Amino acid sequence: MRTALARIATAVTAMVALSFVVPLGLLNGQMAHDRALNAAERQAASLVPVLSVTADPAALNDAVGSVPAGTAGRLALHLPTGEVLGSPHAPPGDLASARRLSRTSTVAAPGGKVLLRPVLLEAAEPAVIEVYVPQDELSRGVVRSWVILALVALALVLVSVAMADRLAKRVVRAIDRLIRAVTHVAAGDLAARVDPRGPAELRAAGEAFNDMADRLARLLAAEREAGADLSHRLRTPLTALRVDLDGLAANPGDPARLAQSRSALERLETAVDDIIAAARRPAGTSGGKAAPPAGCDAAEVVRRRLEFWSALAEDQERGWDLVGAGEPAPVPVAETDLAAALDALMGNIFRHTPHGTAFRLTVHRGRHSTGLLFGDAGPGIADVEAALRRGASGAGSTGLGLDIARRLAESTGGSLRAGDSPLGGAQIEMWLRTAPQPASRRAARRAGRR
Repeated sequence: MRTALARIATAVTAMVALSFVVPLGLLNGQMAHDRALNAAERQAASLVPVLSVTADPAALNDAVGSVPAGTAGRLALHLPTGEVLGSPHAPPGDLASARRLSRTSTVAAPGGKVLLRPVLLEAAEPAVIEVYVPQDELSRGVVRSWVILALVALALVLVSVAMADRLAKRVVRAIDRLIRAVTHVAAGDLAARVDPRGPAELRAAGEAFNDMADRLARLLAAEREAGADLSHRLRTPLTALRVDLDGLAANPGDPARLAQSRSALERLETAVDDIIAAARRPAGTSGGKAAPPAGCDAAEVVRRRLEFWSALAEDQERGWDLVGAGEPAPVPVAETDLAAALDALMGNIFRHTPHGTAFRLTVHRGRHSTGLLFGDAGPGIADVEAALRRGASGAGSTGLGLDIARRLAESTGGSLRAGDSPLGGAQIEMWLRTAPQPASRRAARRAGRR
């Protein structure tokens, strides 16, 4: 690219230089020509007063010798008598024409030009003053001026090429940085970024590339989190299956236990099918069409999931209580997502508290949000901040359960909180916003003034 830009700069500057060098050179040559002829005319005019005063050939010869052109042998005086004083160079035909026309003229002569100036005297024919101008005088300084103009044009071309190369270097450097960053990203280094520099277009390209790389990194991170969350849904049927298998180990011939185990295996198969379908579905679509607005009744989902967890609670001799699920509690999330978050939080209670620990699930309907409060009578959470971090767990689990619930709550504008339960253990509160947050009084007053 640098070579191409240098060639373009050379061509453009050369055209511009030629557009003024050639006219200036021609003008210089014409000025030198006119300057030489004007000097010859002045020298010829210096003899006119002498011709009007005297006709003595000796005096006229002295006058011819006193003129620089006469001293150099380039001036001649043609008298009416036919006598010639000085060194003639004009062809006879041109001399006769000048006498006949009685006006100053310039004619070509070998090696230069001749200025012929007729002077009217008292005689019948005029005298003619002849000044010979050699070619050297006509082109004096022209070669030098052409050389100077050529050097100036060459200097302009070199300067323009140097400036174009410097600008091209900036552009090429910015392009090289962009190419290196693209190559690193293509090689798998998603942390590669480009420092936007150079022209505005390249800066815009660099910023667009950085935005694309950031979005790609976010999408990959979201895909990994989605894979982990989908896999986490298997823990609920696996927990039920483990409890049933424990019961079967204690009572090998219990048909009720066998039926529960079959039911748990069916739920596990259904969960795997759901995970596969969700993993193959493009983000933000449902069957190739725009996904309809999500929404469900939180109270109904809670009642349905408690039917499953109550069986496990009875097996582990856990006391439980459901509060506030008698009336509808609509929330703006999909039923499957809410069920997955509810199973994750309930699974935490069964995994991280000993058998026989009671728990309570409360559905709280507020004016702008609905809360699901999971309280237990277990040992509580030692480090709340660490428990709320994704992938962090101090109890040997994946650490994804609380994060699944937190991201679901934050998707509605709500939040996930952890604290102490009235039962004496830990309490996890998942608040799902059901209406936009009301503006403050000051903002409302400003809106009213507007």
